[in-house]
Amino acid sequence: MTFTTRPEVKGTFGVASSTHWLASQCAMTVLDRGGNAFDAACAAGFVLQVVEPHLNGLGGEVPILLWDTTRGRAEVVCGQGPAPATATIAHVRELELAEIPGTGLIAACVPGAFGGWMALLRDHGTWRLADILQFAIGYAESGYPLLPRIVDTLTMVEPLFREHWPTSAATYLEGGMPRSWQLFRNRDLASTYRRLVREAESSAGGREEQIEAATRSFYSGFVAEAVEQHCRGHVMDSSGTPHPGFLTAADMAAFKAGHEEPVSTDFAGWTVAKCGPWSQGPVFLQQLRLLEPYELGAKDFLSAEHLHLVTECAKLAFADREAWYADPDFAQVPLAELLSPEYAEARRRLVGDRASAELRPGSPSGMEPRLPRRDAQAVRPGHWTGTGSQSLGAVRGDTVHVAVADRHGNLVACTPSGGWLQSSPVIAGLGFCLGTRAQMFNLDPGHPNHLEGGKRPRTTLSPSLALRDGAPRLAFGTPGGDQQDQWTLEFFLAHTLFGLDLQAAIDAPMFHTSHFPSSFAPHDAHPGRLHSEPMPSGVLEDLRRRGHEVVEAEPWSLGRTCAVGIESQTGLLSAAANPRGGQAYAVGR
Repeated sequence: MTFTTRPEVKGTFGVASSTHWLASQCAMTVLDRGGNAFDAACAAGFVLQVVEPHLNGLGGEVPILLWDTTRGRAEVVCGQGPAPATATIAHVRELELAEIPGTGLIAACVPGAFGGWMALLRDHGTWRLADILQFAIGYAESGYPLLPRIVDTLTMVEPLFREHWPTSAATYLEGGMPRSWQLFRNRDLASTYRRLVREAESSAGGREEQIEAATRSFYSGFVAEAVEQHCRGHVMDSSGTPHPGFLTAADMAAFKAGHEEPVSTDFAGWTVAKCGPWSQGPVFLQQLRLLEPYELGAKDFLSAEHLHLVTECAKLAFADREAWYADPDFAQVPLAELLSPEYAEARRRLVGDRASAELRPGSPSGMEPRLPRRDAQAVRPGHWTGTGSQSLGAVRGDTVHVAVADRHGNLVACTPSGGWLQSSPVIAGLGFCLGTRAQMFNLDPGHPNHLEGGKRPRTTLSPSLALRDGAPRLAFGTPGGDQQDQWTLEFFLAHTLFGLDLQAAIDAPMFHTSHFPSSFAPHDAHPGRLHSEPMPSGVLEDLRRRGHEVVEAEPWSLGRTCAVGIESQTGLLSAAANPRGGQAYAVGR
């Protein structure tokens, strides 16, 4: 649904869009009560941890892109935690593993979500922690309606919980298999939030000081202690063998969520800002560079030529992601070259009239690309891995998103993920699970994204911020793993080149390719494959003639994009949410 409002109207506070209606309503309540966009995003983010535990959690991570009018620039808050200090290739090999499992404890990084939200609240928000967490505490303690997809997930993993993960069974299956839409409570999670607030308020008086105190309680206090104890246990994972984790209290204490400069590029009068190459965000920018000379806006929207060009350019950009992207604190990532017009021109020569079935990374500055070497038998065929939309089958999506714009002109896009109930067992007494983002590392010592202690994995999480004439205009994002920077790209093109409003751009038929290796274990790839919702007559047939392996998806099945915007001429605030899945929401006043 969509919502539009004028900021000069008395009583107007802002707009919000989220992948869950309760989070959107929470964000609007914060804005109604005088909070700004960053307060609203934080409160909604914690609610999402409670009401969508199959898609994100307190043990996961969050990248955030924002525009704060008091600072007048785009900023990134990196809530992506690094690998534990002892998480090395040699250590994994000692466990007789050929890959990092997609579930269990080995793949746990430092949970960065709490630190990311606290950095956003401390440096850009105005509310106190207790006020921010009251909504999440209320839903965790008093109950929330259980989504059918949560029940689908629990049904799928019930044998695993009952046989191997007793703390998860105690949290989610104590009264038997829950029913869709029943009122569900997670009292241990509510107690964790309450204790963070209590320890913050007992040790400090000021707003910022209380936020810092809560951060210490999480990363150096009772949460860190419980995490270390939890990781000492041997837990069944997708290798088929129980293993302990590497994460310790010392790893937790060493983490600090930080602010970074975004990377950006210009396109058709717009400037798009993304997170750095520790995310997959720059592939969005590479695709824009590649598409620029084709003048897509002069072609028919969603024609075969449109889909072909977008797909072939995506293949090239994602091939570079596979070869070059990594934590820039540990690897030399030639990002300036990858985003340069000259490099895009050279790469564009590879786009032909026929669909490519090759994975073709480029050679920026003449450097030789390296694709990660992987063991094809690392994960046993048929063994459940619980790693996102390509693997879950019954459950679409593996992430959530919230975007907020307020009457002051602030914009924020957040893409929380990880800590899924199906990927790692619940930590006793805390009510949440650790993430498994380290599965996105590889064990090839010559590759930039190989496993190292203290290093951030190259994640798929990718919020977006777009500016026009130097002013912030759009904040948007989507769940979807590797599809995030394909679905949001097509949304952006539909809005900026073809003139569709936010809702129409979201509603338009969606497509993506799975040509390149998945970021999630077991890292499967389908060269030449194009997934598409129903398109205008003849389009998919034309694409097959061009050599694409077209997989026809059901209508309204691809994409979960949420967006908020500020209209440049009138200052009109708009929000739009995806009808796919039937739970996203846009609100405003």
